[in-house]
Amino acid sequence: MRRSDGSAQSAALDEAAANTVWFYPKLAASAAFKTLFREGMSLVEDTAAYLDGPGREESRALPRPAALAYATESMRLTTRLMQVASWLLLQRAVNEGELTPAQAQSEKHRVRLAEQNVACPAEVFEQLPEALRGFSAKSLRLQARVAHLDRALAEAEAAQPAPRGAVAEQFERLRAAFAS
Repeated sequence: MRRSDGSAQSAALDEAAANTVWFYPKLAASAAFKTLFREGMSLVEDTAAYLDGPGREESRALPRPAALAYATESMRLTTRLMQVASWLLLQRAVNEGELTPAQAQSEKHRVRLAEQNVACPAEVFEQLPEALRGFSAKSLRLQARVAHLDRALAEAEAAQPAPRGAVAEQFERLRAAFAS
């Protein structure tokens, strides 16, 4: 099939995109997403409990440079987890029909899933309590998984052909008939 501009390849790509079954939207509504959601929320809860309890005690025993690094890393950790939790809650709301994908997309601009590293040099990071380092590592892995899923969902959405009206479809059929 040739398009009116003569580009058969472009028409083939459009047809392939229209016939593509996107895996990620199905994944976002699957049991695997529910597992990811539970893991994320559990990490948020466990981290909060640590930072409010044992972490507070451990931070008091640190030398000044490490205490400063602890404060910085705990703020970054908290921010990272709140952004991930926000994304997970938006996606769950879409899955449960509480929000349309368009409504979630308009809210998503507030969620920042930018890749982060730890807030301090490796030698200082190693001086931080083991539990904080563990929560940091888990949060970075979770953030990477969520960011990957978010990008894949955005790509799948962008690749969906724009809905066409009946009149436009009839014109396309006439063009195709006269082109052959």
